[in-house]
Order: sequence, then structure tokens, then C-alpha cells
Amino acid sequence: MIFETERLIIRRLCVEDIDAFHKLESNVNVLKYATGNPKSYIENETELKTLILKYNTSKNGFWIYAIVRKTDNQFLGTVALVKDNLDDEIGYRFLEEFWKLGYGAEVCVGLITYCKKLKMDKIVGYVVDENIASSKILENNNFKIKNTFINDEGLAEKKYELYL
Repeated sequence: MIFETERLIIRRLCVEDIDAFHKLESNVNVLKYATGNPKSYIENETELKTLILKYNTSKNGFWIYAIVRKTDNQFLGTVALVKDNLDDEIGYRFLEEFWKLGYGAEVCVGLITYCKKLKMDKIVGYVVDENIASSKILENNNFKIKNTFINDEGLAEKKYELYL
């Protein structure tokens, strides 16, 4: 376990996550505000195995973990922590059926606490303007807008930052 919240456990991904991971990473609505396009099962299986291998790579600064519900060990989504000691970034994705249940806000609070334990000075999050729910989560957790720009997909996006 990486960290936990009231209802969630954040843990390393494992090969048994492939079906739920594929469901997440092939959903057009989940990826609507994210970089990348839906992938095939084989592509997602390869990506999952690559992410798992990174756990054992020294000086790895790109971590993707599973978000699971405590009550039934249901895979809900993934959380990202990209550490480059300049703009350490957090992010999360949830399977669509788990939207609007408060999990995003809960995992964000957990990420902030976890990053403080790692003695990080600042974390950032990038949110496409149309993704109002994610913007509210960051703003409710005292993230401030650093700048606004047009991303590679042509969408207006904000960079948020929070000093820990």
C-alpha cells in the first residue's frame, strides 16, 4: 500500500488489474481531458506491464498506482505522481461509473498528505478548462492557478500549483 484514505487504498498496479485498466484507458470519456487516445487491449496490457516494471527502476520519477475501494477491493482508477523536482505533478483518473461520488476529492487530499510525507515542496496539476469537476477539486484544496495555455490537443488548460 502506498497510502490510504477513508474509503480508498492506493497501491501498486499488478497484472491482475488488466481488465479494469483496459476499461479505464480505452474509455473515450475518461480520456476526453487527458493526453492520449483510447488503446487496444494489447496496447494497454503492454503499458500496464511497463508501468509495473518501473516500480523496480532506480531513479524512476513516473509513478502510476491503482486506486481501489476498501470495502470490496474494486479497482476505481489510477493516480499519477510525476517527480522531477521542478514541477512535481499529481493526477488521477477514475472509471466513469465512479464519477461524482467524491473519490476525486478524497484521493486529492490523500495525495497532498502523501506528498508532504515525501517532503516535496510544491505539487502541480494540469486541468483542461472544460473539466470543471477537477478544477473545483484542486481549487477546494488551495491550489492556485499558475498560468493558462492551449495544450497540444488545442484545448484551453490551466496549470495549478500548491506549495506544501
